Amino acid sequence: MYKVSKSSKETKALIDTKKMRGFKVKPLNNVNYDGVKVDKLLIIKPSFVEKVLKRKTKRKLEMYLEFIINILESEDGNDSGKINIALNDLNRYKSIIKNNYRVYLDKLYYDTLMKKIDVIEKELKVRKMYLDMTYQAEIKEEKSRKSR
Repeated sequence: MYKVSKSSKETKALIDTKKMRGFKVKPLNNVNYDGVKVDKLLIIKPSFVEKVLKRKTKRKLEMYLEFIINILESEDGNDSGKINIALNDLNRYKSIIKNNYRVYLDKLYYDTLMKKIDVIEKELKVRKMYLDMTYQAEIKEEKSRKSR
């Protein structure tokens, strides 16, 4: 069921999506143009939902990989705080995939995605542990210099 309302400046079409099942998306494109303005989008076709989610998850994984590469290449100071933020964000993203996207993704892709996220998470934890150990070694070395 939909309702079309027309005011002096614009026409609105309201669609009741409570009975429809699908994946809800809010478009981020803020380009001004004459035509239909879309605030919300409900994707019903399962194959299209899967394509959209695969593209979305791939983009997010590439962002995390790029972040890890930047951390590994940079040797300036202690990036433990950045790694903690990335780990928290990765855990949040993992829970979003488990709770929201799992319904729409096929089992093989979901399992592969979870394995990739686990590898990224392990790499971040190893890097954090390395940075913490080097930081503690530096503190221990400073204490030994001061005690002499």
